[in-house]
Amino acid sequence: MSDYIIGLTGGVASGKSSVETCFRALGVAVADADGAARDAVAVGSDGLAEVVARFGSDVLDADGQLDRPAMRRRVFADPDARRRLEAIVHPRVRKALADVCRAASGPYAVASIPLLAEGGGRDAYPWLHRILVVDVPEAVQLARLLRRDGIDIALARTMLGAQATRPQRLAIADDVLVNDGALDALPAQVEALDRLYRRLAS
Repeated sequence: MSDYIIGLTGGVASGKSSVETCFRALGVAVADADGAARDAVAVGSDGLAEVVARFGSDVLDADGQLDRPAMRRRVFADPDARRRLEAIVHPRVRKALADVCRAASGPYAVASIPLLAEGGGRDAYPWLHRILVVDVPEAVQLARLLRRDGIDIALARTMLGAQATRPQRLAIADDVLVNDGALDALPAQVEALDRLYRRLAS
């Protein structure tokens, strides 16, 4: 059971998933908010039922699952819709992450939370002991997002604009991992953080 929990966050296309992979390679349990969010609105869940009640059945695809691309476009275009969706999903995600982390073996666990700054930071996640921010300059973030998702610059800028700003993320950080270079530099950076977290957890 892990009593020491690290919150991992970073903006879209910051390389947070690669950092997660590095922690997992070191045997650290990582609870992923994206996975928990998918589970929160899975077919048959009360979360999906609440989304349908709030937004209507046109948010479902032909298989009865949440039509994620359509929902993403809708909430990025309408801040009020985004807040209503988050009010359904976020409490379920917070509980799932806490449960997974506390049940993990090892001296510490990582809760990977992309929208940590946007979702209330430490106030929303009082059980986090430290927060690690994966940080990249916005120009690098934008270039990676365009390359990764094959979207146009307008949508990429909208996606960045819908998230917390870089200063807002850095303001909640205990630790910052700058990921503006080559991927092969990440393991050594994560190993150094792993040594720190094992020491703090003990």
